[in-house]
Amino acid sequence: MKSAEVDQSPDAASHSTRSQPAVHAMAWMSWVAGVLISLTLSRNPFYVGLVLAATGAVLVRCGKPPVEDATTPVITPLRFGLVVVATAAVFNGAMVHFGATVLFALPAWIPLLGGPITAEALLYGALNGAALAGLFSAFTVINRVVPVRALLRLVPRAFYPVAVVMSIAVSFVPTTLQQVQQIREAQAVRGHRLRGVRTWLPLVIPLLEGGMERSLQLAEAMMARGFAGSEGADSPWPQVTVLAGFGVIVVGWLLQVIWRQLFAGAFLLTAGLIVLVVGLWLAGRRHPHTVYQPDAWHGQDWLIVGGVLLAVLFYAAPLPGIDRVSLEYYPYPAVQWPAFDWRIGLATLGLATPALLSLVEDLP
Repeated sequence: MKSAEVDQSPDAASHSTRSQPAVHAMAWMSWVAGVLISLTLSRNPFYVGLVLAATGAVLVRCGKPPVEDATTPVITPLRFGLVVVATAAVFNGAMVHFGATVLFALPAWIPLLGGPITAEALLYGALNGAALAGLFSAFTVINRVVPVRALLRLVPRAFYPVAVVMSIAVSFVPTTLQQVQQIREAQAVRGHRLRGVRTWLPLVIPLLEGGMERSLQLAEAMMARGFAGSEGADSPWPQVTVLAGFGVIVVGWLLQVIWRQLFAGAFLLTAGLIVLVVGLWLAGRRHPHTVYQPDAWHGQDWLIVGGVLLAVLFYAAPLPGIDRVSLEYYPYPAVQWPAFDWRIGLATLGLATPALLSLVEDLP
């Protein structure tokens, strides 16, 4: 068939690979940051529902777990969301005895729990649980679509030793599980069966010995390569610049929060952020590195970042003509119908850009 001939062609395969490039890790991190900002700045049920819908669409379209992956967690985002929403609603309703709509009352002699159970408390707890469920879904997407190595590449060069330690720590769990499986297979060949606590000793002792041996070998290799060392005396200016940047940021924040000096505080916050970035850049110059094949930035990455920026602007920036009051929903003292600005709702759908791009790619 013609389709089979096309699939077997190397040019066609390379063209298919180029036509559907992987999304950059930085674009995914900007997306999860947009979800975090949106769910943090609003408890409006309409906006929270739109964020959950966008996150769920991205999870379904882009975050499908591989079928052959045996390590796929049993707790799916849907189960987690249902449990968290119900738990948060019950906990808040049992602890916060305030609101006009009283559903029923628990005996007053029960410590902490005694008192009226109101619909307002249940609703507010459910909204908080829905926000947590949205964050869990967003990080589930990141866990499924972004490799750990790609995330570690995003760590600034100033934190190069931290990135190396993180990569070692992340690889510890799968390596240990693989060694456990190998030891169990070896013990099974010898006729050993795990029936009690004592029967686990032939499994635990080789596991500990193997872990200690790998740790010593890794430490010797890192010491031989001069890990986190330098050729000469390090200049103190990077550390001084970073500390100065943090200090200026703290002063600017205090001016805004305590003394209500908004303009001066914003100026110091901006200046401190610039000084901090310069300090990190100076510290990163001490760790030169090369990348064999750097991740390319494609047009779809710009679209994802653009959708995130659109949503974040409507949630965080004081845009003229936008009713930001609708973001601040508080069900107390009585449940009211939440306000809704269609422009904020439309901007929220920008978080669904990865799902839309995936849908467009699947079109014939």
